[in-house]
Amino acid sequence: MAAAVLPLLLLLLAAPAAYAAQHVVGGAAGWSLSGDYATWAAGQTFTVGDTLLFNYDSSHGVDEVNQADYSNCATGNAISTYSGGKTSINLTTAGNMYFICPTIGHCSGGMKLQIKVVGSGGSTPAAPSGTPPATPSSPPSSSGRTPSTPATTTESPPPPATPSGAASNFVNMNVLGLGTLLALIMVC
Repeated sequence: MAAAVLPLLLLLLAAPAAYAAQHVVGGAAGWSLSGDYATWAAGQTFTVGDTLLFNYDSSHGVDEVNQADYSNCATGNAISTYSGGKTSINLTTAGNMYFICPTIGHCSGGMKLQIKVVGSGGSTPAAPSGTPPATPSSPPSSSGRTPSTPATTTESPPPPATPSGAASNFVNMNVLGLGTLLALIMVC
């Protein structure tokens, strides 16, 4: 009986990881000058726990930037800079994220990506009390960066999360796995 428990335990531990999605930026075309990243992103749902995979050649790179630098295609204050042709970025917090290609002229040529990452409950965090909503024309602070508080909009809030999302499945799988593991321990 103990020999059957180990493979089941390994299966249960590996199953929840399968519910996080990997988003290949730009699909088959990858991260290139020919991509339409606004349209591509509109067809995706980015959730905390997912990953972005940028595939690109040596003439490109990936800079994570703030909203102002995204709007102006400015690379001097990048939050993170990546190179090497294949970059995987874990989406760890809810909110807006901005990416540009740092090669001169590429961002203005369309190599820029804005995504909205939703939390496990299907919504982004609210701005702290007293914080005015951010606008696309918010000026950078004296350090050249916009404030690090999450951007908010005056749009209607998203509908309540349904229990069919990947994050909900992740939680349900963990509960199921824990219950199964406890049942197996009780049998042994």
